[in-house]
Amino acid sequence: MFEDTLLESSPKSAPTLTRKHWLISIAIGVAVFLAGYFLLPVVSFGVETKVVVAQSIIVAVLVTALALILCYVVADAGRHGFNKVGWFIVNLLLPFVGFVIYLIYSAVKTGDWYRATLPIAYMVEAIIVGMLVLYPLIYTEALPKAQLMTFLAAPPPPPPPPPPPAAAAPAPKIIKRVSAEDIMRAPTVIPKNIAQIKDEPEPAPNAGAVGVVGGVPGGVPGGSFGGVLGGVIGGVLSAAAPPPPPPPKAAAPKRIRVGGQVESAKLIFKPNPEYPPLAKMARIQGTVRLEAIISKDGTIQDLKVLNGHPLLVKAAIEAVQRWRYQPTLLNGEPCEVVTEIDVIFTLAE
Repeated sequence: MFEDTLLESSPKSAPTLTRKHWLISIAIGVAVFLAGYFLLPVVSFGVETKVVVAQSIIVAVLVTALALILCYVVADAGRHGFNKVGWFIVNLLLPFVGFVIYLIYSAVKTGDWYRATLPIAYMVEAIIVGMLVLYPLIYTEALPKAQLMTFLAAPPPPPPPPPPPAAAAPAPKIIKRVSAEDIMRAPTVIPKNIAQIKDEPEPAPNAGAVGVVGGVPGGVPGGSFGGVLGGVIGGVLSAAAPPPPPPPKAAAPKRIRVGGQVESAKLIFKPNPEYPPLAKMARIQGTVRLEAIISKDGTIQDLKVLNGHPLLVKAAIEAVQRWRYQPTLLNGEPCEVVTEIDVIFTLAE
């Protein structure tokens, strides 16, 4: 079936593309690949190695195919007596389209349509397959977003642990008070068993105050220095009372929360995230917001994803984990800091 096509040899006639033509076309493709591999990083800064290799391979394959077409047109036109220079210029200015025009022209002149229909069919099939492969990569908006997000969305975070049970409040201690009236009151019935009642001492509201148990009508609550025992005893007791203890020092919190302005001022090492190749090809950009716990020595201990595109989350986490901060001091002591970090991904124009 393929014995008369341009890509295979035929027992009826010698092949149009010889070994010399193949070597020339492959050498041109290799030279184009090497030129793109070494020149693209110089012309466009910040391009990744994978992107440079992919672009160089695509351009090299297209140039190799164009070189094969030019070799075929020159050799076939010379064999049939056509204008070689004219058809060479046409195919050089109109790649692939000029080749189809030449195949139709040569088929009309020679009367052999079989040698033109098969190459044209191969080219149409290659164009259709290439469009099916490149269309989803170029126009990502045409893909079903709902189905795509189900595959790319990050799993939801686990639920928080239940709070610990509240501690039971201690039962209040009941203190029985015995007044002077209870002591002086005569019993109406003589009990069989007489129980001894012992009063528990109460904390005095004022260490220097002296009063009478049960109180005195018209007296001052807590006693008075000019009362029953006299002002001298009250003054001695007041002078002997120890000074009140100083208030306890408030314990410094182990962890505080700060905003983005405070956090950025203490950042001392900030490597930039590496842009994911798939996100760059799909033209995806945006902001990934993370919640981080900065330890006492300035390292990142914990990272939680608040929001952001799934294709950008991994690169943002890997970059922020290497960030370093100055230790945050509270009352002269280092403490942990809870803050939110925004990592912005922007494609260069």
